[in-house]
Amino acid sequence: MTNTILKNCYAVVSGSSSGIGFEIARRLAEAGADLFIHGGHSQQNLDAAVDQISGMGAEVHGLCVDLSSEKGSEELYRAATSNGRIPDVWINNAGADVLTGSHASDDYYEKLSLLWNVDVLATIRLSKRIGAEMEKTRGTIINIGWDQVDCGMEGDSGEIFCATKGAVMAFTRSLAKTLAPNVRVNCIAAGWIQTKWGETATDAWQQRATGESLRGRWGTPRDIAELALFLASPQSDFVTGQIIAVNGGRR
Repeated sequence: MTNTILKNCYAVVSGSSSGIGFEIARRLAEAGADLFIHGGHSQQNLDAAVDQISGMGAEVHGLCVDLSSEKGSEELYRAATSNGRIPDVWINNAGADVLTGSHASDDYYEKLSLLWNVDVLATIRLSKRIGAEMEKTRGTIINIGWDQVDCGMEGDSGEIFCATKGAVMAFTRSLAKTLAPNVRVNCIAAGWIQTKWGETATDAWQQRATGESLRGRWGTPRDIAELALFLASPQSDFVTGQIIAVNGGRR
C-alpha cells in the first residue's frame, strides 16, 4: 500500500536535482507530496529529476538557479510560491560542492566563501523568507548540517565544513525558538554519506568512513531521506529545535 502521509502537502527541496536532495524529494513524493525542486547549475539534470519524480504521480515543478547570491535565493522563493501555495515543508539541502568538479582546485578561502554563501547565507535567507509566511499558519523547515561539527575534523575541509555547517546548526536552534509554536525547525546532521565524492574516495577514506560508523558502512542518501520524511510528517509534530545525526553511530 502506498504511504500517503504527506497527501495534500506541498514541499520545496533545494539542491534536489541529484544526490541526497533528489532522494529526499523522491521519498516525499512517494509519501504523497507535491514538489518544487531546485538545481544549482545543470538544467539537464533538473529536467531529468522533474521527469523522474513526476512519473511517480506527483505534481512537480523546478528551477535551476545559483544560490550563491541573494538574487538567486529570491528567485527560488518567488518561483516556489508563484502558484499561490505557501509550502508546508521547506528543506534547505543545497550545498556547494568544493570536493569534486570545478571548485575542487579552489584555494582555502575561495572554498570557504562559496560554502558560506550557498550553505549558510542561502539557508538563512530562504528560512527567514518562508518562515515569515509559515508563521501565519504552520509549517516545517529542515536544514542540513554535519555530524562532525561537535567533535571537529582535521584538515582544510574539516575546518571549513565545521565552520559553515556549525553556523547552520546554531541558526536552526535559534530559528526554532523564533518561529515557535506554529513552525517547526530541525536539522539533519549527516555523517559519512556516499554521494559523488564518496564513490571515488581513496581506500583510506573508504576505511575511515566505514570504520567510524558503528554500523560499519557508508550511509546512503536514502538514510537521510527517511529522516527527512519523518521530520516533514505529522508524526514528528512534537519535534523542533533538534539536531539529529544520521551517521550509523560514531565510534
